[in-house]
Amino acid sequence: MRRSVLHDVHVEAGARLTGFGGWEMPLSYEGTLAEHTACRRGAVVFDVSHLGTVRLAGADARPRLQSTLTNDLAKIGPGRAQYTHLCADDGSVTDDLIVWWVDDERFDVMPNASNTAGVRGAVGGTDVTSERAVLAVQGPDARRRLAERWPAVAAVGRFRVEVVPVEGTPVTVAGTGYTGEDGVEMAVPAEAATAVWRNLVDGLGIVPAGLGARDTLRLEAALPLHGHELGPGITPLQAGLGWVVAFHKPTFRGRDALLAERERGPDRRLVGLATPGRRPPREGQAVRRDGAEIGTVTSGNYSPTLGHGIALALVAGDLAEGDEVALEHRRGQEPGRVVATPFVRPTPPTWTP
Repeated sequence: MRRSVLHDVHVEAGARLTGFGGWEMPLSYEGTLAEHTACRRGAVVFDVSHLGTVRLAGADARPRLQSTLTNDLAKIGPGRAQYTHLCADDGSVTDDLIVWWVDDERFDVMPNASNTAGVRGAVGGTDVTSERAVLAVQGPDARRRLAERWPAVAAVGRFRVEVVPVEGTPVTVAGTGYTGEDGVEMAVPAEAATAVWRNLVDGLGIVPAGLGARDTLRLEAALPLHGHELGPGITPLQAGLGWVVAFHKPTFRGRDALLAERERGPDRRLVGLATPGRRPPREGQAVRRDGAEIGTVTSGNYSPTLGHGIALALVAGDLAEGDEVALEHRRGQEPGRVVATPFVRPTPPTWTP
C-alpha cells in the first residue's frame, strides 16, 4: 500500500488511517463530524496526495486530450481547469478527472487514485504522482486564511490554475476542490510538502481533516464518486452529467454509444433522496416505489449539516421532487423522499479574489 509523503506527519498528529484506492490515508483526526463542521464554517486542509497526476507536455498534448476525453478544451485555455470524463467504448465512465491546463504545452491530468495507470494508458504522458503532495484547503474562510501568508495562492480564482511561489518553492495551485465549499488545491513538490502542511496547520490555524469528512461533504454537495455514481455500466447521461460531454466534437472515447443513448434517452437517472432520522442510507440498498424495485442507492450517509440521512440513487422511471419511495434494509424498509440536489449549498466565502 502506498503512502503520502506526509504519512509521518499524520501519524504524529494522531490520525486514524485507512486504505483508499491502494493508499493508506487519514480517515480522521479529531472526528469526521468535527472536521465536516470545520469545513462548512471555517477552513480545513485535506491531504489528497492519493489522487494521481499524469503530466502531458508538448505540442501534441492538447490534441491527445481533446480526442480522448469527453469535455471540450476549446471552452478554456492555459491557466484554467476543466472537469471531464474518460469513457469506455460502451459510454460508461472509466474515470472522472480534472485537467489542469498549466501553460501552453503543459497539462496535469488528475485521475482518481486507483485509475492513474489506466488514464495514462489512454492519454499518454508521465505519471508524476510521487513527485508532489496535493493539499486541498477548503471552506468559506480558506482564502482569507491563505491570504495572511500567501496572497498569490488565495487569489487563484475558481477553476483557475497558476504556478506561484510558496516559501520559495513553485507550487501549482488550482481553484478546485471536492467539498462543495470554496477553496484551492495545491500541488506541492514532495520535498516541501511537510513545511507547507505545518505552515497551514500550525501557522495559519487551518484544521486538518480526513477522507471521512471529505466524503460526507461531497455527498451533501451531491458530487459523484467514481465507483459509486460513476463507473462500469454508468454513463455521464445517467449520472446527470451530460454537460460534460461535448457531442459536437468529432471524436472522443465512447462517443458513438453516448450519442445512441442520448437519442433513445437514458433508462435510469441519478436522484437525491432524504430519509428521516439519523439512520444513514447505505450503498446497495434497493429503492422501491409502490412495492416495485426501481433502483439502487449509490452513496448514502448521515448528513451532519441537515441532521438526517441523505442518499444518491440510480433509479428508473419518472420521479419528481417530493415523490415518496422506500429504501430496503435488513430489518425492513425505511421511507425516503426525492429532493433537489445539492442537499447543502456552499457557505459564502469570507474573502474573494
